[in-house]
Amino acid sequence: MRTKIYLFLFLILCGFNVSAQEQKMTAAEISQFKEDVNVVAKKIKTLSTDFVQYKHLDFLSKDIETSGKMVFKEPALLQWQYKKPYNYSITFKNGKILINDEGKKSAVDIGDSKIFARINKLIVGSVSGNMFDDKEFTISYFKLKGQNLAKFIPKDVTLKKYIKQIELTFDKEEATVVQVKLLESSEDYTRIVLKNKVINAKIDDSVFTN
Repeated sequence: MRTKIYLFLFLILCGFNVSAQEQKMTAAEISQFKEDVNVVAKKIKTLSTDFVQYKHLDFLSKDIETSGKMVFKEPALLQWQYKKPYNYSITFKNGKILINDEGKKSAVDIGDSKIFARINKLIVGSVSGNMFDDKEFTISYFKLKGQNLAKFIPKDVTLKKYIKQIELTFDKEEATVVQVKLLESSEDYTRIVLKNKVINAKIDDSVFTN
């Protein structure tokens, strides 16, 4: 079960290969980018968005597609609801990871694993925009057409066994995360496309019940 949850956490931290030309940001641009993201992040109390996830495996001719909805409520309530082609949800709540796999429920204490804690922090940070001071990663910044890109390389040796690099892509105008990419030890990747984003609508705590 623990291995399955690790894999699931890594899958929801992924995105797609950026084909646009990357240009490194200057120190001044990095400072402005971080300020813009943090200003917007402080205003986000709740966020919900539909998503489509594509898992790319080299040995398959077609990506594996799943879809659902992600819901966030500050300070750290987060749920990913997969609805097609199966029902699966993972909820981060009160220091626990709550799993509902087609009605089969389970829970894991985040405090039992340093890796769980690191990943949870980054997942919440990727939604809220508050992740740039994470000392667990080496971060580099790039410009794309209409977007900004932050690349996170894990410093922890154990985490590096699972994650080579994480890339967060931000809409330049909105200063919010629009795509996230995980580079695995292999050349496989998963991409998640976010759409129909709604910010600061009322979300009841009961939504985060497993």
